[in-house]
Amino acid sequence: MIKKKNKKHRGAALLVVLFIVMAITILAYGFMTRSDVELACGQNMALRTAADYLAESGLQHARGLILNPQDVGTEYWTGAAGQQLIIGSSDYYDVTVTRLDPCTCNYQITSEGYRQKGTEKIGRSSLTGELRLDPCIALWTGTSWNSESGKTTVSGDVYCNGDLSGGAAINGDAFASGSITATVLGAKNPNLSGPPIALPGLSTSDFSMGANVYYYDGDVNMPSDVHINGMLVVSGNLKVQGTNNVITAAKNFPALLVGGELIMEDGGTIEVNGLAQIGQWISVKNGAENVHVTVNGALFILNGSVAGLASSAGSTLNVTAVPDKAAIQVVPQSGTLVRWSPAAGAFFRSIRRQ
Repeated sequence: MIKKKNKKHRGAALLVVLFIVMAITILAYGFMTRSDVELACGQNMALRTAADYLAESGLQHARGLILNPQDVGTEYWTGAAGQQLIIGSSDYYDVTVTRLDPCTCNYQITSEGYRQKGTEKIGRSSLTGELRLDPCIALWTGTSWNSESGKTTVSGDVYCNGDLSGGAAINGDAFASGSITATVLGAKNPNLSGPPIALPGLSTSDFSMGANVYYYDGDVNMPSDVHINGMLVVSGNLKVQGTNNVITAAKNFPALLVGGELIMEDGGTIEVNGLAQIGQWISVKNGAENVHVTVNGALFILNGSVAGLASSAGSTLNVTAVPDKAAIQVVPQSGTLVRWSPAAGAFFRSIRRQ
């Protein structure tokens, strides 16, 4: 007899195969989906890392130009948008710089790195840091200086080639080749073997009358209401006899260069916006009152300090460090480029992620 085949299990093998194929397909799809997610995560991480580096590059870009204001057309670099490390890429950074008052040696910098996709910014990373120029010399004296309490205010750092004493308001750090007993808001750095920065290296003989330069050979008397937009060079002594005298430097030029003394007579006032370099002393004439000297930039007294201010009623000396005003880049008659800044370095006090 011929046995009949069992029709009840016909096609079972096919179903088993189909179930196996389905299971493999589901597992494969799961692996593919997971791989796509991990790949996307990796791409996002790489994009975020690139944006972080771009934001850090913006901070360093700003630091470099703040230390070298000669390289920008404005007083100081205020930032820019759409900056790139690699031309032609889709990666950019935007920088905004704000100078913090009243101390002009501090700047707040915000940098945002991102990738541009059409009109959309993706993978954005933003950093904000406070940059401090250090040291940033506002006042340099070539000899010991007994600063006058209540009459002198220095906003910035001070260097004294000798002993620094007295009770002037020094709102910054102090550096000296000798002792420091003066009142100082910042750090005291006495007994230095050398100054923290170099001298500007200029002489009155380096210049003559020309564009942006007003040159006078010998002594000069300054009456009232003298306004100079450029550089005043006096080979001898400059005697300030009147009020409302203002000198504002041209970009990258010093404001005032005096070979001898700056002599303040009764009621004399002078405001200098830029670098003021005095060869000998700033002296107040005996009996003179209501004398006011204001420097927004840097004041360098090469071979002296300040004399006679203590006994002069109603008189003041105010010096504020404004490094971008005081920085210079000139070619004297010798033909050798002189590039100088009162700021020797810079560091970030804090950096925070937005």
